[in-house]
Amino acid sequence: MENQIPPKAEVAEVAEVAELELEAAIGFNGHVPTGLKCHPDQEHLIFPLGCTVLIQAINTQEQNFLHGHSNNVSCVAISKSGLYLASGQVTFMGFKADIILWDYKKRELLARLSLHKGKIEALAFSPNDLYLVSLGGPDDGSVVVWNIAKREAICGSPAAGLNVGNATTVIFSRCRDEMFVTAGNGTIRVWELDLPNRKIWPTECQTGQMKRIVMCITIAVDDSFFYLGTTTGDILKMNPRTKLLADTGPAKDKFSLGVSTIKCLKMGGLLVGSGAGLLVFCKSPSYKPIKKIQLQGGITSITLRGEGHHFFVGTEESHIYRVNFTDFKETLIATCHFEAVQDVVFPFGTAELFATCAKKDIRVWHTLSNRELLRITVPNMTCHGIDFMRDGKSIISGNVRVWQIGCQTQKLEEALKEHKSSVSCIRVKNSNLECVTASTDGTCIIWDLVRLRRNQMILANTLFQCVCYHPEEFQIITSGTDRKIAYWEVFDGSVIRELEGSLSGSINGMDITMEGVHFVTGGNDHLVKVWDYNGGEVTHVGVGHSGNITRIRISPGNQYIVSVSADGAVLRWKYPFTS
Repeated sequence: MENQIPPKAEVAEVAEVAELELEAAIGFNGHVPTGLKCHPDQEHLIFPLGCTVLIQAINTQEQNFLHGHSNNVSCVAISKSGLYLASGQVTFMGFKADIILWDYKKRELLARLSLHKGKIEALAFSPNDLYLVSLGGPDDGSVVVWNIAKREAICGSPAAGLNVGNATTVIFSRCRDEMFVTAGNGTIRVWELDLPNRKIWPTECQTGQMKRIVMCITIAVDDSFFYLGTTTGDILKMNPRTKLLADTGPAKDKFSLGVSTIKCLKMGGLLVGSGAGLLVFCKSPSYKPIKKIQLQGGITSITLRGEGHHFFVGTEESHIYRVNFTDFKETLIATCHFEAVQDVVFPFGTAELFATCAKKDIRVWHTLSNRELLRITVPNMTCHGIDFMRDGKSIISGNVRVWQIGCQTQKLEEALKEHKSSVSCIRVKNSNLECVTASTDGTCIIWDLVRLRRNQMILANTLFQCVCYHPEEFQIITSGTDRKIAYWEVFDGSVIRELEGSLSGSINGMDITMEGVHFVTGGNDHLVKVWDYNGGEVTHVGVGHSGNITRIRISPGNQYIVSVSADGAVLRWKYPFTS
């Protein structure tokens, strides 16, 4: 099962060793509805990545990390004053899902609010920071109002009626701390908080014959109307006092793949994002596009900077755009993989840049600034592994074959077919006379690259995922699904020692320093571990990934460790030892 919670023993084991320092993260979970937020200080963006909430300075790109969730973050909210952040998570069926209240200035956890089960669907703060309202997921179905000062629940209620679907979105009034609105599948409700009796009273809104599934909601600055975006691709305008439908549109040319996010502007008009990636400025009652641009990926967040002269847009393909309202032009300010990252590699002898590959594309990143320098997209091909050529001028990705690469020609020298299953890792000896391949068929083969024949075969009852030469090249270390790290003699293929690499899940990536003193591993327990080669002991552990770690590398010169995971995240850690 994905995102397994580590057993208690594992957490205890982590506590005894030093912590790795997380320096930077490349990633943004674009699937979280309204997950991208611009802080009221207008200098920071806040967004989820796995089980972490990132605070990133817009100008300097400096990052802070809020760690505390045990599983993926499913929603984020910021109070109007900017003092508080709240984030909710998903968890397993029947377990309680936490809401965490954070102090924004101190970047620390204030309280854990646990009542809902399974998932927190949405969160909203009241305009004067008095209350937080939370909406449980499909297995929970309740709405709860929390007192922020006392950090406790005031009251709760089922979010939707009996004969309708679930409520999936919530918004507070802009003026009053006692009114909020929930909406979802066939349900739109305006709620009143009755504090003396600790009750919340819902009123169903009347939409007549229209049956709609609401995806998103926004409310005017003066609370005069609220607007709902639907899966049908139209917008409903409701009056919160009369609870009646004011108007609806567009009548023709509805938004393709639904209105996935919507924002009211102070100067009037709406910003609308569709599931097909269309960003539109329009006005009631026609809702015809006045300005529009096409972006990459379904739009999941629109967040205003100040009054909205600038605003930021987040998409499902993990792109973050800055848009200037007057000329309605977009600038891509952040991007990352939106699918599992399969491999990561540094060029020989430099730590200035590195490359990663995911399903459809290969990307080259500048290490210090986290900027994407190059993207290579190969359609209809899944890229599982990459490497730089020694001169750093080309990148290789592909099947296991030996190629002779000349000036203009690539000639296939030999296809070495012995593995019965997919090859998971290849490492070439520095002399280029020998290489080792690890496979999920339970074998590692050491090949002679001059005679193009196999020298040695190592058998074990595991699916090998990774292999490394010790720099002196008479030993190799391997690991895989049996969670053991094994040291082998290259000469005769005999096992020297075995270490218990992890308490849960396969080990998928390992790398060793140029000196051979330390090596690093990462796998399905989501932990980055630094090991002493001779002692066989864990010295440091890095906690930050929320997906299975697929590959890990130490940079040339031992400055950084870069790990990549199945949730699309690329994390850069500070290497703990000075070389």
